[in-house]
Amino acid sequence: MTTQKTQPTDADVGEFLQAAVPNKRREDGIRLEELFSEVTGTQPVMWGPSIVGYGQYQYVSPSNPRNRGVWPKTGFSPRKAQLSLYGLKDTSAGAALLPGLGTYTEGAGCVYVRKLEDIDEAVLRRLITIAFDRPDDPEPVA
Repeated sequence: MTTQKTQPTDADVGEFLQAAVPNKRREDGIRLEELFSEVTGTQPVMWGPSIVGYGQYQYVSPSNPRNRGVWPKTGFSPRKAQLSLYGLKDTSAGAALLPGLGTYTEGAGCVYVRKLEDIDEAVLRRLITIAFDRPDDPEPVA
């Protein structure tokens, strides 16, 4: 079994967000923290050095069932080039709603957004709710 590199930490989320650059990324990160905290009703936890996560679930890799671990149900990272949003497309309901989000691109496990003004906040709120409310063992998306 592979040891998971990204784990929850005791790092301060506020300090992490205040250090984000450029300024626009810091502002968007602070807004995302407010939004995710409001929608989930929970406080964020730093996962590794750069992911702000909410909740957690046990995952099993579809390509290697021996690869298991824990991961945030949803979260984000205000990376220098763009915002990375996690967990929004991990269920069939989230994947179906994603096209209404606005301007974004997709990676293997996340959605990338250049700035919050490019997306529909109401759709983002719904996607966060779907991601956070999923069961501990989420359904895979084909």
